[in-house]
Amino acid sequence: MTIKIKQLPESERPYEKLELYGESKLSNAELLAIIIKSGRKDATSVEIANEILKLNKNINAQDLNFLKEMSIEELMQIKGIGKVKAIQIKAVCELSKRMNKPSNYKKIQITQPIDIAKILMNDLRFEKKEIAQVIILDNKNYIIKIKKIAIGSTNFVNINIKDILADAVKINAPKIMLVHNHPSGISTPSNADYELTRKVENAAKMLGIQLIDHIVIGNMEYTSIKSMQQSKLVN
Repeated sequence: MTIKIKQLPESERPYEKLELYGESKLSNAELLAIIIKSGRKDATSVEIANEILKLNKNINAQDLNFLKEMSIEELMQIKGIGKVKAIQIKAVCELSKRMNKPSNYKKIQITQPIDIAKILMNDLRFEKKEIAQVIILDNKNYIIKIKKIAIGSTNFVNINIKDILADAVKINAPKIMLVHNHPSGISTPSNADYELTRKVENAAKMLGIQLIDHIVIGNMEYTSIKSMQQSKLVN
């Protein structure tokens, strides 16, 4: 017979434990159990939470990002997780994603590739399709605007150069950056990525706009095409 949460000492119940010791003292299963709220006849909410966590195929068992990739339907395959609980879990995942975004990116100055990678990594690293975005900058490399310009397939996105430059031309912006993701998680640029960078740089230069860089986002990694090109020149 399964022990109910209420039968546990207060110090071991997720709600009470959080109140007594703070959220940092709870395990992933205990935190997830608070969202799940109630268990089922043969399992507590913590045990159900552990069943969900076992679906993690990542080598790092503590990495919870797999929850962002799970659909409502997949979560509902777990006995005891109905539509409401699945939606609640997805809502929390989206909140955590938004909490990692800078509150006002327009105050951020881009001084190196990692600056823009930090801003867009969480948005792009789990996308199943390639997404291209243009970052418009002022003379001092402060962000004026970030705009999504194209959505492609799992391994290709067709980017129109006019779309890349349109907004920068409209507002007479001096600089831009191009960013796109690789759903494979590997940020190594393809030959097509290098060719696109060359074409955009040449077209931008004719309009008095500088292409600062083209960043490829993978899963917790990124590659600066400009840096790669400079490295090739040196070698």
